[in-house]
Amino acid sequence: MKTFTTGETAVRRDVHRSGHVWSEQALRVLTDTSEALVTACAPGAQALWPALYAKARADGDRSVRTEAFDAMASGEWELAPGVWQETELLLWKPPGAWFSINAFFTAAGLRNWYVNFEHPTRRTEIGFDTFDLTVDLVIDPDLSTWTWKDEDEYAHVRRLGIVTDTEHQAVEYARAQVLAMLEERAGPFADADRWASWRWNPAWPALRLPQREEAGPEAVAASR
Repeated sequence: MKTFTTGETAVRRDVHRSGHVWSEQALRVLTDTSEALVTACAPGAQALWPALYAKARADGDRSVRTEAFDAMASGEWELAPGVWQETELLLWKPPGAWFSINAFFTAAGLRNWYVNFEHPTRRTEIGFDTFDLTVDLVIDPDLSTWTWKDEDEYAHVRRLGIVTDTEHQAVEYARAQVLAMLEERAGPFADADRWASWRWNPAWPALRLPQREEAGPEAVAASR
């Protein structure tokens, strides 16, 4: 298994079961251990996003996101170049897990924790592949309260067959795992204060995707 070095750029790719790439995002490797791969992102990082999904964000029209999922189910979509904006991101992904734990930061500090339910990672020469399974968990900075996010979209992708019964079972188990970690203050939650104090170092170079040195003026802004 490939191991990444601190400071290396790793490309996260969401890859559909058809083998088609759904998205790409450039990340900076902070640590890579047997416990977890920890990466980070900051405004200006290059990305590729489904054109319809990017349009939904730009227009503030969630109905277009439904069109994007319909395109995913058909196996046909276009990608648009984009850049990460607004937040700094810290991402913790343990090997074999059907989730990643993320922390989003603004100028005011830690905005929220965000658990993304997704496929276990498959290491590549340039980063890792996974696949976002739509449903998410948003946790307040002090870990006191949490809310499920995008349950409606999760039901929609289940109907479309994008998330199979086997994947659904894995998500249900992962939900229970994450809630147990939150209750027991395990994983990143065990060192929440240190995580909350983290910030992107402005001296670090901008994150770029391989072979895409210039995203171009048509690039779409993206954030969470």
